Amino acid sequence: MLNDHVRLMGALAASGEIIGRKKLQKMIYISKKLDFPFQERFQFHFYGPYSEELTLRVEELTNLGFIEEVKEKKGGYFQYRYTITDSGKEFLSMYETKVPHLDECLVNMNEQNSRFLELVSTVLYFDNLPQQEVIEKIRTVKAKQNYSAAEIDEAYKYIESLKKIAKPQE
Repeated sequence: MLNDHVRLMGALAASGEIIGRKKLQKMIYISKKLDFPFQERFQFHFYGPYSEELTLRVEELTNLGFIEEVKEKKGGYFQYRYTITDSGKEFLSMYETKVPHLDECLVNMNEQNSRFLELVSTVLYFDNLPQQEVIEKIRTVKAKQNYSAAEIDEAYKYIESLKKIAKPQE
């Protein structure tokens, strides 16, 4: 259990700051799909893959003072910013948390916007299906997002680029 908390704190430490709950969820899900050691269970939800476990873990770490969650009013909604605190860094320093290539993947994902990561995570969620069926699923379950063919193609290319970062020797 503690290892999962440490991995999440390590992901935040590597990312610097993650803006948005949805973005945090997608980054951890995509990392898990790239075979990084995240144990959270995900199911499909309004904005793609979602983990209640991850939400609870973030809440626990926030309550312990290891993660800072800043809630900001942004137009008509609230946005959350996540960073690791000094106590979190101190706690993390007692554990060996480096997973080869994970930090590079997280930093790369953190540079993407939430909408794109939502698409990427949705593609990965249906990765057991042929590409044409995945595209049909996206057009159905993500109709409101109105993803273009070019965006879907870009998501597939992005997944391949992340796989090369995650496992450069293959």
